[in-house]
Amino acid sequence: MGTILDGKAIGAAVREEVKQGVAALVAERGRPPGLSVILVGEDPASVVYTRNKEKAAKEVGIAGELHRLPTSTTETELLALLRRLNDDEAVDGILVQLPLPKQIRADAVLDAIDPAKDVDGFHPVNVGLLASGRPSLVPCTPLGCMRLLREAGIPLRGARAVVVGRSNIVGKPMAQLLLAESATVTIAHSQTRDLPVLCREADILVAAVGKARMIQGDWVREGATVIDVGINRDTDGKLVGDIDFASAEPRAGYITPVPGGVGPMTIAMLLANTLSAARRRSLARHAHDLCQ
Repeated sequence: MGTILDGKAIGAAVREEVKQGVAALVAERGRPPGLSVILVGEDPASVVYTRNKEKAAKEVGIAGELHRLPTSTTETELLALLRRLNDDEAVDGILVQLPLPKQIRADAVLDAIDPAKDVDGFHPVNVGLLASGRPSLVPCTPLGCMRLLREAGIPLRGARAVVVGRSNIVGKPMAQLLLAESATVTIAHSQTRDLPVLCREADILVAAVGKARMIQGDWVREGATVIDVGINRDTDGKLVGDIDFASAEPRAGYITPVPGGVGPMTIAMLLANTLSAARRRSLARHAHDLCQ
């Protein structure tokens, strides 16, 4: 029987750490970190996500502001808002909720965010810094997965890790983070041959494909650590992951549930990224002042 990695409990611990860090930063510079979240349109899931992010920010003392824009918003209008937020000294973090309406190019929008305020970690500058092993703002979900592994004391050095999924949001940065910890990493995807065989070789198996219960229990190596990033609805409308939990749990050493595993960590790490961005910007401003 696998040990459950409780994302709710660990996420709560991260939030408490952030809350204390925010209080210290307020004492130092006189104002809290500022997080601006932009929602374009009325996608139901996005409305819930952005509301939860705004609420979580306020609970830890971050000055959260939600910008709700109509579905008809043009790319030019959105880019103009981003320029204003980039220039606003009270804003330390900027997040644009995806997906965007079809008339707006996501790449153009993400590229327009100041990399120092890119708390989602999606800007090409931050992607490049992560790939080169330099300090950067890292995508929240894989960062949360790494915190779960660290809290469980999972040895990463020399471990065989298989990441199923190659998205820019989870799969690729997850692989980079594991590699930075000296794991031996394979990225698998829909075109990978003999995927079940490959998964059975993993000491650490990360599923991020977005397909309900795709990975079966007999794909899991006995005693492996299983991180399920997937959030899907099955045919009965039940929230499930990419892993068939019922068959995988008896074989796993550690496993994340869905819901209650990776999900709570994502928002917690967004708050941590916002605090990190605020600290870095304060240090950079202080260094600039010293040079004047």
